[in-house]
Amino acid sequence: QVQLVESGGGLVQAGGSLRLSCASSGLTFRSFHMSWYRQAPGKERELVASISSGGSTYYVDSVKGRFTISSDNAKNTLYLEMNSLKPEDTAVYYCAARRRLTGKYDYWGQGTQITVSS
Repeated sequence: QVQLVESGGGLVQAGGSLRLSCASSGLTFRSFHMSWYRQAPGKERELVASISSGGSTYYVDSVKGRFTISSDNAKNTLYLEMNSLKPEDTAVYYCAARRRLTGKYDYWGQGTQITVSS
C-alpha cells in the first residue's frame, strides 16, 4: 500500500521559514515524478513545485527564489524548503507522485497546513 505523509507545517510569521517533508512508502521513490501542491481557502489547488525522476525542477512564478524542492531517494522523502514566507503562502500543502511525467497523479498525501501571519 502506497502512502505519502507530509509533515513540517505550522504557524510562522511573515518572512520566516519552514521545511516540509513528504515521507513515502510502498513505492520506488526514484522512479516517480514528485510535486508539491497547495490549496488556500476558497481557491483551486495549485502546483507549487515539481521535481522529475531525473532531477529537473519546476516552480510556479510566485515562489521562485523563495522555495526549493528536493528529494532524498535513499530516504524516500520529498522536501520543500520555504523561505521569506508571505501571508499569501497560507494554504494546505500536499505532496503528490506520478509515474508519468505528465497526466494525473497516482498518489496524494493528506496535506499539512501552513499559516503565515502578517
